Amino acid sequence: MAMVNPTLEAALPLGDRADVKGLLYGAATTARKIQQDSAFAAAVARECNLLVAENDLKWRALRPTPEQFDFTRGDALAAFAQAHNLQFRGHTCVWHNALPDWFEQVVTHQNAEQFLTDHIRTVVGHYAGKMHSWDVVNEAIDPVGEGIDGLRDTPWHRFLGADYIDIAFHTAAAADPNALLVLNDYDLDYAIPRDAAKREAILRLLQELVARGVPVHALGMQAHLRASEPNFDPMILRDFLRQVADLGLKILITELDVVDQDLPRALHTRDLAVANVYQTYLDTVLQQPAVIAVLTWGLSDRYTWLAGFRPRSDGAAPRPLPLDALLYRKPAWSAIASAFDQAPSRPHL
Repeated sequence: MAMVNPTLEAALPLGDRADVKGLLYGAATTARKIQQDSAFAAAVARECNLLVAENDLKWRALRPTPEQFDFTRGDALAAFAQAHNLQFRGHTCVWHNALPDWFEQVVTHQNAEQFLTDHIRTVVGHYAGKMHSWDVVNEAIDPVGEGIDGLRDTPWHRFLGADYIDIAFHTAAAADPNALLVLNDYDLDYAIPRDAAKREAILRLLQELVARGVPVHALGMQAHLRASEPNFDPMILRDFLRQVADLGLKILITELDVVDQDLPRALHTRDLAVANVYQTYLDTVLQQPAVIAVLTWGLSDRYTWLAGFRPRSDGAAPRPLPLDALLYRKPAWSAIASAFDQAPSRPHL
């Protein structure tokens, strides 16, 4: 049974708190959740000032056949955002996952560039003027993997080489000159060798893109944080953010949540530990003026990808998000609210 704090439930929503400081707060969701769960939809409309398309604008959702585009679900999210005065964010133009079943049989070295540019031109163009930002290229970096020059070994890289990144950003910029174009990636947060290598590779790629005049406007940091990870160093992260900002780029925290997989089962203990991670992380990143948005990967524990991908060994439902499964505000919500309240003000977007 959820413990409800009436004072907390009446407090100013996260999006409003963010807006006071010139920030955006948003959450990722799908058209199906919005359409089938009116209480959840109301919570999204209340808490957010930006809506992120979680799955409905990925290739698999949009491309039933090589010749067809299906914008039904994406359009439903866009309509919800417009109806509730929320900005809208697209995810993602280029990724190595969530490709359609036909992709491997149809896309080749010979036609890959045409497929890539046609897709981006069509999809980004369809939502031109309606998007705050796009994750143009998602998860391109893998400095310790089998890729070349720190880039992930993906179909796009195999077909087009590193040029696929330039092609994607130039095509997106031409299709919607007003959208903020983002390079999005994960494992950038901790003071551990893997994340250090990722940060170095990301900085190198961003420096090269900026030097070539590629229209990349921002870095997206997924920030799938781990409550049991002790190796968080605010100074290291602040230095990384400064180096990104020094390139003239904005920074978005794009997929924030906190894995509670290894925490005790007790709800109070778990919730406080998760909230502490949110508070510590956001207090660090929001000191950097280039950080303009905090976007959680979901709003309520009712719908979290971690239930399937990072389940707890004791079978307890994960609690990684600001609202619990009954849509009540948790200590995580309070931590995010506090971080917004304490953040330096930015010019309003």
